[in-house]
Amino acid sequence: MNLSQLHEKAAAGEKLVMLTSYDSTFAKLSEEAGVDIILVGDSLGMVLQGAENTLNVSMHHMTYHTKSVSAGALNTYIVADMSLGSYEHDNEAAYKNAEWLIRSGAHMVKFEGGGNKVKTARYLVERGIPVCAHLGFTPQSVNQLGGYKIQGKTDESATQIMQDAIAMSEAGVGFIVLEMVPAALAKKITEAINTPTIGIGAGVDCSGQVLVLQDLLGIYTGSAHKKTSEFKSPRFVRNFLKDTNSIQAAVSAYVKAVKDKSFPALEHSY
Repeated sequence: MNLSQLHEKAAAGEKLVMLTSYDSTFAKLSEEAGVDIILVGDSLGMVLQGAENTLNVSMHHMTYHTKSVSAGALNTYIVADMSLGSYEHDNEAAYKNAEWLIRSGAHMVKFEGGGNKVKTARYLVERGIPVCAHLGFTPQSVNQLGGYKIQGKTDESATQIMQDAIAMSEAGVGFIVLEMVPAALAKKITEAINTPTIGIGAGVDCSGQVLVLQDLLGIYTGSAHKKTSEFKSPRFVRNFLKDTNSIQAAVSAYVKAVKDKSFPALEHSY
């Protein structure tokens, strides 16, 4: 599966299915279940390393897990996150780090933010590095944003996200992830740009959906040093394992639910 084929699917109205994976076993399982895009997410800092956020994930972590995933999913499009500090300050450094991920097995890199990050996206795209933008709630900015909060609720912030999405699309990015934004805003953005959108907590009208694998299975219960009882699953999460009692069946059920538009439902959106 290549980027052109994924764009053709989206243009034809087929929903795209993205799912995180961090190792070859789950990457292979995801491929066999029909996942269109595997995201090697810096969410591994939380679900694998037990941290409260993604801020301490390094490029070494990202390249290691990208190599593992690419070994297990030979025919699936792989997007890998760029870690905090690897792309924000210098475009040439961003290129070198992005190239490192591509050499590790990724087909595309993802980084967070709009504004001046548009120039970074354009710089990479012009040099042959496919880019996925990430707008709305951006986990690497969790401290700046004051916690895990929905974005785009005010007219001003909604306008900014829309402008960033249009600018990123014009810069040539391949996908735009919209995280924790009102469904109505995500719908407007998806209709306004040519680039496919991938939603997480952004309603059913995005071009596709993404979830963290451990959330889909209902096994993530918060950072390692906190009690499970203190954890509350995000609104946009659905536990597919609960209904299937099989990991393989749970991933397949997620794929089917995204494709037939039964997920996300209203209760998973803002």
